[in-house]
Amino acid sequence: MLAVVIPVLNAAATLPACLAALAGAPFPVEILLVDGGSSDGGAAACGVRVIAAPRGRGAQIAAGVAATTAPWLLLLHADTVLAPGWAEAAAGFMAAHPDAAAYFRFVLDDASAAARRVERLAAWRCRVLRLPYGDQGLLLSRATLVAIGGVRPLPLMEDVELVRRLIRARGRAALMGLPVAAITSAARYRRDGWWRRPVRNLSILTLWACGVAPARLARWYG
Repeated sequence: MLAVVIPVLNAAATLPACLAALAGAPFPVEILLVDGGSSDGGAAACGVRVIAAPRGRGAQIAAGVAATTAPWLLLLHADTVLAPGWAEAAAGFMAAHPDAAAYFRFVLDDASAAARRVERLAAWRCRVLRLPYGDQGLLLSRATLVAIGGVRPLPLMEDVELVRRLIRARGRAALMGLPVAAITSAARYRRDGWWRRPVRNLSILTLWACGVAPARLARWYG
């Protein structure tokens, strides 16, 4: 059984597509929305299990993991839509790699050349730095998550921090890419600029690596 844990905050516009893509898997899937204080009613209207948690992706994901007993977990963002074939790829991975974690291929829902450039940058980051972000999903067993210390309740960078601990504990080979797209909203890139947003993300990553507190970074992230 797989539990899909999705932290949400006023995600009514993106949740329906995210959840629709999860339907029809050839194995039991539990979907759990973890609401950090939404005011749009989107989570409650989706017809799946919803729990409340303190606002912040790390705290919300940690609460969701604690609220399910499923042996496999998929940590997913509310504005990410998994492409057809995700369940078959996930099933193959779960059967073959119980001690590893997997992520999906980053794709933006925008047809521009600028979007393709950002996607190539993300592919390089994953291939060379072994550093997928949370909008690519993270699939791993509960046993693996427990063994590396669980999800820490950080307001930002919880995805990077978790992946870093996984690699330190089990090596670079313990993190694998799946050949299925995780189609993510490009709204922030269109709003902030196709160059400015990646530079901001890289700056935040660098500041985090230098020891700046995630709570401060979260205020800058937007």
